[in-house]
Amino acid sequence: MNIYDSTDTNDLIVQINKLTPAKKPNWGKMSLDQMHTHLNVLYLMAFTDKDTPSNSVAKFLLKLIIKKGVVVPKPNPKNGRTEPQFIIKNAKNFDEEKKKLISYIEKVRDRGNSNFEGKESQSFDPLTAEEWNVLFAKHMEHHLTQFGI
Repeated sequence: MNIYDSTDTNDLIVQINKLTPAKKPNWGKMSLDQMHTHLNVLYLMAFTDKDTPSNSVAKFLLKLIIKKGVVVPKPNPKNGRTEPQFIIKNAKNFDEEKKKLISYIEKVRDRGNSNFEGKESQSFDPLTAEEWNVLFAKHMEHHLTQFGI
């Protein structure tokens, strides 16, 4: 999936629109409204300063240990460890969170890969446009699969 490509993002939005609040996950504990919110955190982090690691040691460890696993095309494992800022404990408004998610997807598409080339990541320092693509797409595909899409 190429998050900067209109055809791919339109297909992704169609898939998201197939999900209904009654859909149950194939694994994990999140409800669908929580999954939308969980996915929104990554986009929020890409566009704001929310959830920046508090010190350089934490950021160094994220780059050293975690980055290798998240910016490569290899799929995320089921029931993998979730970073605290991505854990959504309470129910959310399904329609509002879905609308935000689609808006973020469109925002990334509209800004294009040139906007993301060398863009600072709060966790990993600058990433290439391709690394951002993998980060967004892999996370999305993982959770759509979780909910049977």
